[in-house]
Amino acid sequence: MEDSAKIPVAISQCLLGERVRFDGGHKRSRYVTDQLGQYFDFQSFCPEVAIGLGIPRKPIRLVVTDAQTRVQQVDNPQMDVTDELRQYAAEVAPGLHDICGYIFMQNSPSCGAYGMKRYGENGYPLDKKGRGAFADEIMQRLPLLPVEEAGRLNDAGLRENFITRVFAYRDWKLSVAASPSPKALIDFYSRYKYQVMAHHVPSYKAIGKLLADLKTPPIEQVCDEFVRIFMTALEHLATRKGNTNTMMHLRGYLREQLNVRDNQELSDLIENYRLGLVPLVVPMTLLKHHLMKVDDEYLHCQTFWSPHPERLGLRNVIAS
Repeated sequence: MEDSAKIPVAISQCLLGERVRFDGGHKRSRYVTDQLGQYFDFQSFCPEVAIGLGIPRKPIRLVVTDAQTRVQQVDNPQMDVTDELRQYAAEVAPGLHDICGYIFMQNSPSCGAYGMKRYGENGYPLDKKGRGAFADEIMQRLPLLPVEEAGRLNDAGLRENFITRVFAYRDWKLSVAASPSPKALIDFYSRYKYQVMAHHVPSYKAIGKLLADLKTPPIEQVCDEFVRIFMTALEHLATRKGNTNTMMHLRGYLREQLNVRDNQELSDLIENYRLGLVPLVVPMTLLKHHLMKVDDEYLHCQTFWSPHPERLGLRNVIAS
């Protein structure tokens, strides 16, 4: 993939190997730089450095005070940088309109996105319900933006889900958001229909109702509601049940195409996937092989076949 075609993705600067951590070190993720770097064009941020904290610097942490979560220096609670981190996020967010995803550094009081440890004012651990101040502000201001932590990318299911959402969001921005129209919207969803089914059936049904009448509301309003439901649907991990259901629907196009032997082979592979005996890529490969022989452009263009580059091998290792 040429650099000009890479997808713009924001990232915590330390994950690229920059020595901006509080201890003067970095947290380079080789998977991010060496694998995802082939497809993503990274725009890096270190909010702690950006607001003037030095390198190295005293560590900070999340502290719960009067039902609020503050970011304070560990050995000096008077040193509170919560407002500065949130203000910096407010300044950064408008410039991220082309960004299609954000990879945050885990366990960071500024950038941690999920399950951050919070402390009480007495200094003792309180819970793991926190979120870094910078990350929280970004996520509130850009609720559709696919977000993940570098550490959670070690989980095959979460990794596949995040990358799926990044590619889909980029497609949305280029195919519909750039010039909204009923045709652009219908063409877009025609490609993603079965992928949405695999991820979240209630959203699949909701989108069907939304697109039933495109004449009454302004198309911009419909598009706003559509992309909200669409991106929310893709946040749900595609389950073994959801994938099986979707493959069975697609198999319906082959009723008149397969002989008894081929039909039984396909049935066996889908059932073995449902039972957890083979990975998703096994029945998908055979199903796609048969469906590509059907003269139907609607089937050929389904993103369910390849929601991300096959070279990443994401579907080879996911458990569901």
